[in-house]
Amino acid sequence: MDEAEPFTYDGGRVDPGETQNVRYTVSETYMGDPVRLPVTIVNGPRPGPTVFLSAAAHGDELNGIEVVREVAHEWNHDDLAGTLVCLPVLNVPAFLAQERYLPIYDRDLNRSFPGNPDSTSAKRMAHEVFRNFLAPCDLGLDFHTSTRGRTNMLHVRADMTDSAVARVANAFASNLIISSEGPSGSLRREASAAGVPSVTIEMGEAHRFQRSLIDNALDSVRSVLAEFGLLESEVVRWPGWRTVVENGSDDKIWIRADAGGLVDMHHERGGLVHADETICTITNPFKTDAIEVSAPFTGLLVGVLENPLVYPGNPLCHLVSLDQRTRRAIEQSERVERTAR
Repeated sequence: MDEAEPFTYDGGRVDPGETQNVRYTVSETYMGDPVRLPVTIVNGPRPGPTVFLSAAAHGDELNGIEVVREVAHEWNHDDLAGTLVCLPVLNVPAFLAQERYLPIYDRDLNRSFPGNPDSTSAKRMAHEVFRNFLAPCDLGLDFHTSTRGRTNMLHVRADMTDSAVARVANAFASNLIISSEGPSGSLRREASAAGVPSVTIEMGEAHRFQRSLIDNALDSVRSVLAEFGLLESEVVRWPGWRTVVENGSDDKIWIRADAGGLVDMHHERGGLVHADETICTITNPFKTDAIEVSAPFTGLLVGVLENPLVYPGNPLCHLVSLDQRTRRAIEQSERVERTAR
C-alpha cells in the first residue's frame, strides 16, 4: 500500500497527518511590506489525491471564502485520504480594498494565470500562487460569485469536453453546468491545461455571505471529495435534476434593458420562467411608463439583477433554455418544496 507523502512548497513542508496555516508572500506594497496569501494545508494521514479549494480571486466575492474556511477549519480530517490546499483569499490586495480587481492598475487576477515572474504585478502574484499551490494538485475547485449588483444561482462552469474536468463538475452535484473552456488566463482553464482538472463554482452575489448557498456548496464539496476517495464514508450526490448548457449557444442568453429606469424583478435566481411570461418591469420615477420584459423561451434564471437601477443595454437576467424532461423535474421539485412549507 502506498504511503502518504509530504506536501512541499517554496520554503515549507507539511507532513502526513499535519495541518499548517501559512502566510505566503506573493508581492509587496508601495512601502515594501510583504503581501501575504493565507493558505491552510491539511495533509491527511492516508495517501490520496491533492485538491485545491480557492476563493476571492476577485476581492469582493465573499461566499467562497466561507466555504474554503469551513472545509479547512471546521471539518474533521482525522481520516482524510489525501491533501487539501485551502486558499480562501487569492487576491489579498483587492480583498483589503473590497474591490473586484487588483487596485494596482485595475488588473484582473483571474486573467493572469499561470503567471509570469518577469511580467506585471498580477502575473507575478499568479505565478507564485500557481507554481506553489495549484500546479502540485490533482484537481481543483475555484469559488466565485456574480459581480456587484447581480446574483447567480449555484452552478458550475467547466470544460465538459475534457473528461477529467467533467468528472469534477459532475461530482460537484449542481443543477446547472455551463460548459466552456473558460477565458484565457482564468484559473480553471490554465490549471486544467497544466493537468489539474479544475472547475469554477458560481454562487450568489458580491460583498456578502449567503448561508444557504454556502451550505449547499459545502455539501457538494463533500461529494467531490467522496468521488475522488478523500472521504471514504461519504456518498457522491445527485442534485435531483441537471442541465448542461454550452456557453455561446442560443440556449443561453443575457436579456438586456431597452429603457432606463427602475426594475421590479418578478422572479428570483434559479427560478423557472415560461415563454412570454413577464420576468420584470421597468418604470420611470413617476411610474407613468411601464415596460414589461418577457421571457423569449421557457428557461432557468441563472442570474438576475439585484441593483434595480438600469440604463439601456444593462443586463437584467441570464436565461438558459430547458428541455421538457428537465422542466418537468423542476416543476416537480417546486411542488415538493411548496408542500413541505
